[in-house]
Amino acid sequence: MSCCLNPNCQKPLNPDTTQFCQSCGSKITLLRNRYYIIKPLGSGGFGRTYLAQDQDKLDEKCAIKQLTPQTQGSWAIQKAQTLFAQEARQLHRLGQHPQIPHLLAYFEEDNFLYLVQEYIPGLSLEQEFQQQGNLSQAQIEDLLIELLTVLKFVHQQDIIHRDIKPENIIRRHSDKKLVLIDFGVSKQLTQSVVNQPGTTIGSLGYAPLEQMEGANVSPASDLHSLGVTCFQLLTGANPTQLWTKQGYGWVSNWRQYLTSGIGEEFAQILDRLLQVESNQRYQSADEVLRDVSLLPTTLKHNVSQTTPTVATPYPVYAPTQAIPGAASPPPPAKSKKIWLITGAILLLATVSYGVGRFLVSRSHSYEKMHLATTLAQHKSRVTSLDLSTDGKMLISGSEDKTVKIWHLRQTETAIDLTSVRSLNRHTDAVYSLNLSADGKILASSGADDTITLWRLPTVGLINILRGHASDIFSLAISPDSKTLASGSSDKTIKLWQLPVGELQTKLTGHEGWVRALVISPDSKTLVSGSEDQTIRIWDLSTRELKQTLTEHLGAVRALAISPDGKTLISGSSDKTIKIWDLTTGKLKNTLKGHDDYVLAVAISDNGKIFVSGSEDGTIKVWNLQTGELQTTLEGNGSGIYAVAVSSASNIVVGGNSNGAIEVWQLPQ
Repeated sequence: MSCCLNPNCQKPLNPDTTQFCQSCGSKITLLRNRYYIIKPLGSGGFGRTYLAQDQDKLDEKCAIKQLTPQTQGSWAIQKAQTLFAQEARQLHRLGQHPQIPHLLAYFEEDNFLYLVQEYIPGLSLEQEFQQQGNLSQAQIEDLLIELLTVLKFVHQQDIIHRDIKPENIIRRHSDKKLVLIDFGVSKQLTQSVVNQPGTTIGSLGYAPLEQMEGANVSPASDLHSLGVTCFQLLTGANPTQLWTKQGYGWVSNWRQYLTSGIGEEFAQILDRLLQVESNQRYQSADEVLRDVSLLPTTLKHNVSQTTPTVATPYPVYAPTQAIPGAASPPPPAKSKKIWLITGAILLLATVSYGVGRFLVSRSHSYEKMHLATTLAQHKSRVTSLDLSTDGKMLISGSEDKTVKIWHLRQTETAIDLTSVRSLNRHTDAVYSLNLSADGKILASSGADDTITLWRLPTVGLINILRGHASDIFSLAISPDSKTLASGSSDKTIKLWQLPVGELQTKLTGHEGWVRALVISPDSKTLVSGSEDQTIRIWDLSTRELKQTLTEHLGAVRALAISPDGKTLISGSSDKTIKIWDLTTGKLKNTLKGHDDYVLAVAISDNGKIFVSGSEDGTIKVWNLQTGELQTTLEGNGSGIYAVAVSSASNIVVGGNSNGAIEVWQLPQ
């Protein structure tokens, strides 16, 4: 089929061989002698948007927006072209963001102005809504976080979108990220050049009052439209119909349209977004992101059929409460204590909800390390572990899609670990997590291709990052808490700016999945390990590759750097551990002891020992300086996929393939 470019044509599609439109008689041409118009994608008061093929780029698909009406007179044409060029330059800057279509070309032909942009295959949120129905509060929160990050970038360019609504937000098929489209070239252009009676700048029901009145718009204007979009997707109510009947009167009682309960804190965010007066709204995307990050993450809604206003959330911990052990102690556990004394060993067992307590001997010999407790709250393989620098908080991630936060208390003779929080944002297996050195940011990632950032100790959601095309196996937060690195089965490494999580750059070079990442104590060097059997050393300041290490004969599955930044430890599916001089890249030692893949390594914060975990079901403790094996810890025999060690708490922790976490006591 070929397509007529007359914006007033009622039936623009024609057979391929047609030279003149069978509906309106207009000549059908190849736009700019390169763009073959396939079909209309949408239309508005100032023309159509078309799907086209660029014959100069192997028929690559693109979207072409036609801007009308036809301008008459030399002054009008010149003014239109000037404004169009100015707007096109703005869109060119915006296209630098991965969630805004790239500008490919702009030109004037036959007294029409054309804009050529990247085509985004996917469904709009309007189409998704028609298929799936109302979104939940959690889904709206995720949507807000993702779109606010995009809007922050837009507003930093001094551009106001002015037409945010579900049909202008597309979920891209390739990576499921939300893409903001239609940046209103025609609206700004026609407002300045053509003053048509009855023409409004924006969409009725979504556009704020100041925009409808033709007054100055600001970032708060876009935030109002975003709030209306969230309202529609949450309730199913049509803002245009509400505006037609009530004007802005519906805004003050929007809660009556709720069909299910939501948290009061979340409702207050929508209240502020929907304010009629601009000065009463949020003034920046950052302000909204701040409040969304403080929302409770575990809610139980009390939904009333007779009062569909707002249900009171019942969080496990309110957003202003700290994780137990960070600012306040956890609720006391109900327990039954059994005291057993056998010779010099005193064993205390506590039967409790989520609590395991055992007294252990305090030997100074590594051979006399004891299993202090086994935690069995995960339902499948424990893939990642991390300990806070003070050793009082343990974080675990699992293929059961959860991240758990454990509070650790220790007496002279006992270890007490209590599960205080379960985070359930991931929709698939969790493969990696990392706690920042200052204990304020927790990052987790997995098979859902996302990275979730949490603010500690309040466990407030900071952001959900999307950018990788497939599973994210590894994370590393720089010790200065400014940079997050992520490695994926898409063979790339991405660097994100913390705390918000803006994407900075992508590092390429590995030919296999990126399985392990670690950043040096001075935050200047990034080390990556891959299925391609190589270790790559990167300069974080220049983003340049410094060195590639190729001694392993199998996939590099684990990495760790010593506290002094001089020594690198690597574990591989070739069943070996290698010790490297990080400053020179020279191999210092190869350790053999495991009978299967080495899947995890960790170095103690005092730099004296390191531990390794293997598919063979053992944890081995090694002397970091000499490479001598100190002891082998054998638990339940399941493969060890994650390890952590803390000299502050004198413990070694292992995560098993059966979902258990084993905590071993180190000697003083």
